[in-house]
Amino acid sequence: MQPLTQQLRQFVVDNFLFGQDNGFAENTSFLDHGMIDSTGMLELLSYLEKTFAITVEDAELVPENLDSIDNLVAFIKRKQRAAGQGGTASAS
Repeated sequence: MQPLTQQLRQFVVDNFLFGQDNGFAENTSFLDHGMIDSTGMLELLSYLEKTFAITVEDAELVPENLDSIDNLVAFIKRKQRAAGQGGTASAS
């Protein structure tokens, strides 16, 4: 598992699954499986913006960007490439 994938998975587990990693797949939909609600999505967005130094625009608030670990990884990488960032930031 890639470091970015691990970092995002750990955030989801710690903040939305009460620390219980139930072995969900990286392509599991957060919304379809009731893992993250609307308030949780705001928390996730705040985490993404602070941790990865990206800005999530209103038009980007779509499941294709935010509804699974795989979608988040691809979205963060696209945002960082567009901003000219080479690597991924991590929480300090």
